[in-house]
Amino acid sequence: MASASSPPPAADASPQGPGDDLAVFWHEGMLAHDAGRGVFDSGRDPGFLDVLDQHPENADRVRNMVSILRRGPVAPFLSWHSGRPAYASELLSFHSSEYIDELVQANATGAKKFCEGTFLNPGSWGAALLAAGTTLSAVKHILDGHGNLAYALVRPPGHHAQPDRADGYCFLNNAGLAVHLALDSGRSKVAVVDIDVHYGNGTAEGFYRMDNVLTISLHMRHGSWGPSHPQSGSVDEIGEGKGLGYNLNIPLPNGSGDSGYEYAMNELVVPAIDKFQPQFLVFVVGQDSSAFDPNGRQCLTMEGYRKIGQIMRSMANRHSNGQILIVQEGGYHITYSAYCLHATLEGVLDLEAPLLDDPIAYYPEDERYTMKVVDMIKNSWKESVPFLKDI
Repeated sequence: MASASSPPPAADASPQGPGDDLAVFWHEGMLAHDAGRGVFDSGRDPGFLDVLDQHPENADRVRNMVSILRRGPVAPFLSWHSGRPAYASELLSFHSSEYIDELVQANATGAKKFCEGTFLNPGSWGAALLAAGTTLSAVKHILDGHGNLAYALVRPPGHHAQPDRADGYCFLNNAGLAVHLALDSGRSKVAVVDIDVHYGNGTAEGFYRMDNVLTISLHMRHGSWGPSHPQSGSVDEIGEGKGLGYNLNIPLPNGSGDSGYEYAMNELVVPAIDKFQPQFLVFVVGQDSSAFDPNGRQCLTMEGYRKIGQIMRSMANRHSNGQILIVQEGGYHITYSAYCLHATLEGVLDLEAPLLDDPIAYYPEDERYTMKVVDMIKNSWKESVPFLKDI
């Protein structure tokens, strides 16, 4: 397995004061995961194309994320920390032992296609263990009092990985493992806000019957995409048993854009978090909601991501003593994803002015339609989610 890259020298004291910089957790061994080439993410070669696509979840997308954070204008506000592989025992807080055995056996045989688009190849299992362990290191940084803000810059992504199956490019649920560590460390209630363009079905499934974890997912309306992803992400998937009402889905129209997402955050996410009053916030980010991502067309721009980051920081200040764990998921436009990540972190750091201009024009969104949909979801929550009946 590749060794950790040497982190850049620690920045001088942040202008925001001690503890308010953002700790980035990273390990270059995660670049070893290679999902191959084919027609988009299928791995198939039709035989009549000279150039096949890299799988969307490729190392180059993350190389750009690392480089923009190291050399971009947000760099003085960041500190860098090396990740580490997760231990098998740590994985069992979220995943079944049978599923972990399946992954280990697949790695031993050399390669396996788990479902459409999801390939474990030589190097993938080591990268997945690094992603999980690096995320756990990031959350422990906060739980141990070393800082309020931590970002797990990880791949392969995790939020589709369910307790007993791989799905959607994901093998291990990095955010889910972090939530369990926070609960085990004494945080009585944890909230997860997921803005990846796809429903965070794996994270939701892991906590679907629990009332001390609130999972909120803003995503495009894509429905189920097969046996590996039976959940639809619809507004009526609200949890079961003790967890009834504690899984909140916000399926947004394609092209919702900056204004639509800001409206959804303020009208749905903020009131739900304020009612739930979590002691810890996990912010699951995916830049595949951007205007130019090949996996989604939600038309978010850098300004939209920056605003969402600011809203998350404001909620953390009210409920979790300013503490936020950020976990990386999708984002497949190799250039624009990096820019949108930079803007997201600017927002979480609550910097006064944008540090980077948006390099790409964007499509206008139909904000009025999205606002109507958000209002409909809000009315549905009032009727079906007891603790939100008066939002």
